[in-house]
Formats: sequence, C-alpha cells, structure tokens
Amino acid sequence: AHTPSGTWIQVELKGTYSDGTDTPWYVMGRWTAGDGEQDIRRTSVDDQSDGRSSIWTDTFSIDDASTGLRLASYRLRLTLHRRPGTHSTPTVWRLGAMGSDIPDRFTVPASTPRHAGELRVPRYSQEIHKGQYPEYDNGGEAWCSPTSSQMIIEYWGGRLTEEQLAWVDPSYADPQVCHAARYTYDNQYEGCGNWPFNAAYAATFKGLQGVVTRLGSLTDLETLIAAGIPAITSQSFLEEELTGSGYGTSGHLMTVIGFTADGDVIANDPASDDNDAVRRVYKRREWENIWLRTKRYNASGKVVSGTGGVCYLYFPAHPSPRQRKALAAVGVR
Repeated sequence: AHTPSGTWIQVELKGTYSDGTDTPWYVMGRWTAGDGEQDIRRTSVDDQSDGRSSIWTDTFSIDDASTGLRLASYRLRLTLHRRPGTHSTPTVWRLGAMGSDIPDRFTVPASTPRHAGELRVPRYSQEIHKGQYPEYDNGGEAWCSPTSSQMIIEYWGGRLTEEQLAWVDPSYADPQVCHAARYTYDNQYEGCGNWPFNAAYAATFKGLQGVVTRLGSLTDLETLIAAGIPAITSQSFLEEELTGSGYGTSGHLMTVIGFTADGDVIANDPASDDNDAVRRVYKRREWENIWLRTKRYNASGKVVSGTGGVCYLYFPAHPSPRQRKALAAVGVR
C-alpha cells in the first residue's frame, strides 16, 4: 500500500467456524508507512477474543485446536482512512491472508537436496546496532526482522535517499537498518517483528511486493532460490539444536540465500557480531527441523510452539516467468 502523510489503512478479518458460526470482526492491523505528526501510530490491536479464537499481534489462532474446531472460511475488510478535511488517500494493490492447518510435530520428515546455489544478498548485522534508538524495541539486539528485511530489499535494488536517512546519527554504520527498524515498529507490540508490517515496509519500495506465508519443506525454499528469490524465515531453537549458531532464541528471523552442494543451508544471519560474520552455513537436517516444526522444548523444558515454516517473501511487482512459476509452486500468486 501507499499511504501518504495523514492516511492509513485498517485490515480486519471475519471467519466462519467449521460449526457454521462466525467470529467477530477482528482488527489484524492498522498500517501507515509514516510516523509524522499527521500520522497515526502504526499498530496491531491486542486483547481480541471471542472465547474460541484470539488475535496474537498479527496472527489469528483457534484457542483449542484439539477440540476439532477450525476456521472453514474467512473474509477480509479493508478500510481506507484519511484525516478530516484532507484529500489524500491510500492506494492498495495487494491484500491477502495466509491460512494453514498443519499437524503438531516436534520432528519433521527429512528432505532430499535438489538445488545448490547462492544468491548475492547484502549482509547486515543487527548486533552492531546494540543500544541505538532504544525507543524501537531497545535497539539493534532485537532488530533481526528489519535487518533481514533490509538485506532483501537491497538485493532487489531498493535504496533509501540521503534525505530519508538524514535523521540517523551520522556516526552509525548502515543507517538503513535503523530506518527499517523505525518504519516497521509496531507501537502496541513494542517491537519491529510484526510479520505483515515488515512485508508492508518492503512494499513501500518501488517495484517490490511482500507477503507472509508458510512453506512446507526445504524443497520449496530450493525452488525459490533457484528462481533467484531469497526468503526470510522465522525459527526458534536451543543453542545445541543448531550447530554453529552460538546462541539460542525464542524467536528469530534470518535470510536464506542458498544451499551448498551437500544441501546445507546458507543463511545471512543478522545475529552476528559484524557484517563479515553474517554469512553462515547450517546443517540441513538441523535447520529444516527447527524451522518447520510446530512444537519444541524451551530452555526450561516446557513445550512451546514453533512457527511451522513461516517466512516473508519479497519479490518484483512484475516477476519474470521463472519467478512467477516458482512463486506459484509455493502457493503465492
């Protein structure tokens, strides 16, 4: 969407349960690209529930899936807003939602490597921004999502002007990462990791589209990489579950840029000490499992959720035939 100063959009979802009853209209987000005096506070909306389903920041969820209750269908409502007495209006060219029903699992089936290759994606570390602009989720140590977004935006040729970056302290390296953090920030969530807000930020760059989806296997990722499309993936793991990571996390984003000849995952991991250390190679089987599982044990031994293959995909507004075919193969049209 394009949201000039003083305008914003609201996206709502209303579903029909498998028993034929309806959910209320849930607010899935209020988005504006800016944060000036004329703009609203970009935000998700908490505390929405009907006792059977709830909204968790940017995600609709059935409260107790073990009952067999499911969402049979849904509709979206998009409302365009502007300040009273003004004439500007938002422009929206893509609206969607991703829904899936995948089994609870701690371990996923192993896949067979099919493609080797690596994309030349810029490398940025979130860690060099520690302590910078703490008003945006306490600074760079929490900026895995916008840092990953900025890598792929620049891969596709997206650039910020000197004027756009003029607000950033000139002593800070990679000011575009600070900019991405500021303009993906969710004021309710108090963080920069709102998934659709990151995709919406990417789409503010000319010629780019962004979606949040869920892939079913590393084979899907290989299909995208072979077509020149990198992906930002969401995962959580203990340090010992991902050899070479050097950390554990309850939720982290990184950018998959390729696969080795042995099928291992080549990732630009923003949780690195500096830009030179961002490129990592992770063992295929380990990485596959931490990304695709829906259940895991945390550091306290408690069973918690995994993302089940969630990723962001940014790609040209007018994809090449090869890119279009790859996107369609993973359910994006």
